[in-house]
Amino acid sequence: MHYEYKTRGTCASKIVFDLEDGIVSNIRFIGGCSGNTQGVAALANGKPIEELIETLQGIRCGLRPTSCPDQLAQALLSAKEQ
Repeated sequence: MHYEYKTRGTCASKIVFDLEDGIVSNIRFIGGCSGNTQGVAALANGKPIEELIETLQGIRCGLRPTSCPDQLAQALLSAKEQ
């Protein structure tokens, strides 16, 4: 299933991804630091949703209370609840 998540507190404005049988794929950040978000997306692609949530949740960007990886974890939590 395809999901879109509007981020909060990051340079990226949205994250889109697919989730099928607990595996996350086709991750794309809209906005943000291109190299970093492409790297996070490439490393996360094909991984189980639970592993990604556990790994990425709580990562901060400088003094901000969140980050693009943390927002991906929040997006995955939101998708999991639907």
